[in-house]
Amino acid sequence: MRFGCFISPLHPPGEDPNLLLRRDIAFAELADDLNFDEFWVGEHHSAGWGTITSPELFIAAAAERTRRIVFATGVMTLPYHHPFMAAERAMQLDQLTRGRFILGVGAGSVVSDMHMLGISVADTRRMTAQSLEVILPLLRGEVVSATEDWFELHDARLQLRPFTASGVEVAVASALSPFGMRLAGTQGISPLSYVAPPWGAPRAGHGLALDRLAEQWRHYEEAAASAGRTADRADWRLLLPVHVSTSREQALEELYEGWLYQREHLWVRTMGMPMATSGVGARKAFEYTVDAGGIIAGSPADCVAAIHRLQESSEGFGCLLLSLMDWAAPEQVHRSLDLFARHVAPVFRHSAVGTTASNTWAAAHKDTFQQANSRARDAAVRETTAVRAD
Repeated sequence: MRFGCFISPLHPPGEDPNLLLRRDIAFAELADDLNFDEFWVGEHHSAGWGTITSPELFIAAAAERTRRIVFATGVMTLPYHHPFMAAERAMQLDQLTRGRFILGVGAGSVVSDMHMLGISVADTRRMTAQSLEVILPLLRGEVVSATEDWFELHDARLQLRPFTASGVEVAVASALSPFGMRLAGTQGISPLSYVAPPWGAPRAGHGLALDRLAEQWRHYEEAAASAGRTADRADWRLLLPVHVSTSREQALEELYEGWLYQREHLWVRTMGMPMATSGVGARKAFEYTVDAGGIIAGSPADCVAAIHRLQESSEGFGCLLLSLMDWAAPEQVHRSLDLFARHVAPVFRHSAVGTTASNTWAAAHKDTFQQANSRARDAAVRETTAVRAD
């Protein structure tokens, strides 16, 4: 299994935006040092919480400070961009990062962004599909002409080619509707699924749609089959918040206040979602979300067990993206990533199999080895005594 980090990012308004950008770049450097495979960066233009307006610029800066981690737009909102320019920027980032770039795309979710740009919410899915229909052949080096109600291309071609022979990977984000999964399957690109809403359950006992993960995969599989392609679960990425601490109780304590603040001030006061935000109801909704698997939080052993349950409920996936939601303090997030990389990831990567097997073997033969060591030591003592006697 592969592992990555995902930042929207969602930072409470009021903090210095420049320092937040620097902190997010530091998270990318940390993820690279801890051997995470991917780092995804979002795009937002309003509401004050999402402070990265151009994930491409962020990636260009962060890539120069890292060695091996692969960066991705998480996501580039295609209706906001002319598809030719989106393809051009993707190809240039592929070159600048020497193949460490994934073009993650989606239809967008922040209505205030769409309002400022004069884009109807009802048109975003159509525009996303139309954009991909020209971006993909452009990335393959083809010449494209197309006319839609919001863009035109005439004999368009990219000057650059991919850094590697495999080309630029493209992924589509999917939430509750089957649109993203079916689009990914039809176009033969990678799907990315949100396991649960980032705000958690509106109230305790309210569904999180976790039971729909297997159904999401079937949408992708059916669309791929209709297009004459074979779906591969290794291409499927799942995204949800993960926080590792010394215990479940400690992890929840580190997350709860930040989760509650974001829930009230972003999702309710800014976005207008009707949810419990205070008192017993909010706490119950939070704990229910964790218990149901919408947030993975606890000790390393708790997190390993939760990922195993996610594997079972989804019927298998290739990459888990840890959503860094700015709920815990920065130093607690750093420690969480360190604990995850050292104690959780090796279970699924099998990276510690050799040392564990060596330890098991040595422990199983410890009596034999100790006996041999004792015999050799006794013989050496006898020889030394005999030499002194002579």
